[in-house]
Amino acid sequence: MTRHFETVVLDSQGLSLWVGQDRGFLVKLSVFHEMGAELVVGANTIVEVGHAKVNIARLQWTLSRVRVETVTEAAAKAAVTLLKQAGLHGHKYAIDATVAEMALRQPGPVAVVTSDCDDIARLCGDRIHIIRV
Repeated sequence: MTRHFETVVLDSQGLSLWVGQDRGFLVKLSVFHEMGAELVVGANTIVEVGHAKVNIARLQWTLSRVRVETVTEAAAKAAVTLLKQAGLHGHKYAIDATVAEMALRQPGPVAVVTSDCDDIARLCGDRIHIIRV
């Protein structure tokens, strides 16, 4: 990971790994910090991560260290456009589409930390860099 990123967007898996203090992910975070990248999550990603077993105090601490983007009506409509362009639909892709839409409007270069690499790639094309977790 020698590239420079202005913005790093975390999907639910990236946020979960940070909340869970995954050692490998914490190493990635230190690299992002050293390059001065801003970390961003979508508001609906928080909902995805907030299951019964999550440590709420740890989640709150983690969220205090990122910028949380809201999902506005305009963002939702833009996400629908991305879905249509990618030939995708349905609830399976809904949050991925909002993550992709949010990533595409961040200051670049942008990376998305995700376990849904294929979906994010279909939605964003080559406009963002994907970091698999």
